[in-house]
Amino acid sequence: MTRKITLLITLLVFNAFMGIAQDKDPIIEAIVAEANENSQLEVLGHELMDGIGPRLVGTPQMKQAHDWAVAKYASWGIPARNEQWGEWRGWERGISHIDMVYPRVQSLRGTQLAWSPATPKKGVTAELVVLPTVTDSMAFVNWLPNVKGKLVMVSMPQPTGRPDYNWEEFATEKSFEKMKNEREAQTQAWNDNMKNMGHNSRTLPEALEKAGAVGIVGSNWSRGFGVNKIFGARTEKIPTVDLELEDYGMLYRLVESGQKPQIHIVAESKDLGAMPTFNTLAEIKGSEKPDEYVILSAHFDSWDGGTGATDNGTGTLVMMEAMRILKKAYPNPKRTILVGHWGSEEQGLNGSRAFVEDHPEIVEGVQAVFNQDNGTGRVVRISGGGFLNAYDYLGKWLHAVPKEITDEIETTFPGTPARGGSDYASFQAAGAPAFSLSSLSWSYWNYTWHTNRDTYDKIIFDDVRNNAILTAILAYMASEYPEKTSREKAVLPISDRTGEQLEWPTPRSPERKGGMN
Repeated sequence: MTRKITLLITLLVFNAFMGIAQDKDPIIEAIVAEANENSQLEVLGHELMDGIGPRLVGTPQMKQAHDWAVAKYASWGIPARNEQWGEWRGWERGISHIDMVYPRVQSLRGTQLAWSPATPKKGVTAELVVLPTVTDSMAFVNWLPNVKGKLVMVSMPQPTGRPDYNWEEFATEKSFEKMKNEREAQTQAWNDNMKNMGHNSRTLPEALEKAGAVGIVGSNWSRGFGVNKIFGARTEKIPTVDLELEDYGMLYRLVESGQKPQIHIVAESKDLGAMPTFNTLAEIKGSEKPDEYVILSAHFDSWDGGTGATDNGTGTLVMMEAMRILKKAYPNPKRTILVGHWGSEEQGLNGSRAFVEDHPEIVEGVQAVFNQDNGTGRVVRISGGGFLNAYDYLGKWLHAVPKEITDEIETTFPGTPARGGSDYASFQAAGAPAFSLSSLSWSYWNYTWHTNRDTYDKIIFDDVRNNAILTAILAYMASEYPEKTSREKAVLPISDRTGEQLEWPTPRSPERKGGMN
């Protein structure tokens, strides 16, 4: 009797296992296997971040990256092209070297900002001055002649170079609160003084340049050890450089103590005139519904303080790897799977906005857009983007993804549409169902977002591999889904800011001639 029961249990378990096995999707299994056993992420990351480097719009490196991507797709048997959508001010970074030469000699850590004018070949050497404390704009105008022949420090000196988490761990509660209160008061006083001068960070450099300053020196600290954010210069003829917090603070204190420090700046760069700007597009043509599209989306450009690894090198790697895997595991999709590597996202979603404006027929045929942008972490949030029925299809597609990936993903339905932030907003504004695959932080905002530390070594490849699997499976499921996805919009909530009901965003035209006067 016992043997019969044991045999019966064995048969039941076997049949249950066979039923589970029969439910397994061979294409999904092939996607997971290819991603885990033959990943190309590290190689792609090295070639893009280490080999080509940062991808500032209008630079030769940006065009090199576009050409690299087209060639890489071609090597995988995926047709790809660069599509011009506009022009941008062309610029090429050269060597930056900054040294204190008085009252002692010390090499300083810093770099020229993007699009900064170059120094003369031998550089520029001058005394540093700091901004005055003034009561009104006329007092500032009266002070301006003092900058002639000087380098002007335009950023508030930080009272501490330690991030808040370091204070929280080691300081007494009283000491931490005291530092925060003093920093807040200092920041308020700095901002009030800037208003008294009649300027802001955008207009001040021009005023100093017109008054005869020979350079601008700033420090845009990112609230972490050793990190500064590196953006663009706002001068026409004189160099603008950013110094890391430690060196900037030292120089500021030397100025305030009356020691009249001098620094020597060599900032090499080239203005290249108007340069064409592109999106890189690649597609696996649909076999049954070629005029309906599943779009994989990631911006290709970056700021150039680092090499753009987590913003948005990792999003780029996810989409390229997903396309490579799909070509192997799912070479004949029902719908066309198109990948867009957008240019000039950092200056206002320009590449994706141009694509939406230039290709209304593709936007009309969109089944789904999956966008990844915000860092190297595994995806942990997906919103329905304000599409009323997004749960119906997104929920089914996510159900097919291995649980070790979806277990950490929180979903919000129906959610609300974005009004900026990343390229999925361009598609949502046009009414196309587009979704952000939002990732775990990994200290993104402080340490890598637009900073001098956004480099290859910050990539967490296990998380990026998970994201490539997720993206490939979602693309496969969206392609195979029997119905066209609903575009019905949810009734949006009341705005906490205005007290009025939110309205759906409308499409905005891109800036097609950027950075040029």
